[in-house]
Amino acid sequence: MTTFPHAAFLASAGRSAEFPPAGPPEIAFLGRSNVGKSSAINALTGRRRLAFASKTPGRTQTVNFYDLGEPGRLVDLPGYGYARVPKSERAKWESLVTGYLQERATLAGVVVVMDARHPLTPQDERLLAWLEPLSLRSLALLTKADKLSRAERGRALAHTRRAVADAILFSSVSGEGVLEARERLEQWLLEAGSGSPK
Repeated sequence: MTTFPHAAFLASAGRSAEFPPAGPPEIAFLGRSNVGKSSAINALTGRRRLAFASKTPGRTQTVNFYDLGEPGRLVDLPGYGYARVPKSERAKWESLVTGYLQERATLAGVVVVMDARHPLTPQDERLLAWLEPLSLRSLALLTKADKLSRAERGRALAHTRRAVADAILFSSVSGEGVLEARERLEQWLLEAGSGSPK
């Protein structure tokens, strides 16, 4: 199955009432602001500007849905941990993300995107603890891996796998980890579409 190159923008929702009707299985991308979520989605789909990647933290303020056709959808959730926005705005984002993760029946798994240079920040650890009771498939993508030495890469991967068993070194610049991650997520969608357990 090679569904990712067929990805197309579906919808952008600033509140849960704007979510598109539930359909095929969905995989959600979570991560701190400016950690490379949008770039990861673009790398996985082989599209340069499917998801808007910005150097400005906090740019993604909506839940963005990308259609892969019948097999499923990718969902880009607002980044967390960026302080330079009003508390009221952060609260709105958190409510939006929490509502999606807890209530979306078609959610097949989550990809937690972390900077390979700074994995498992306290904010990441709080997110993982919050996700644990949901019993979702989880994959950690360690982005910007091209910026690390071989020794640093090994340490980052080992450190992350203590918290998330399934972790992949990833670079949207070099392409490292793209094929492996894509195959993993396509398998999730295939299993979810066939009714296999999470």
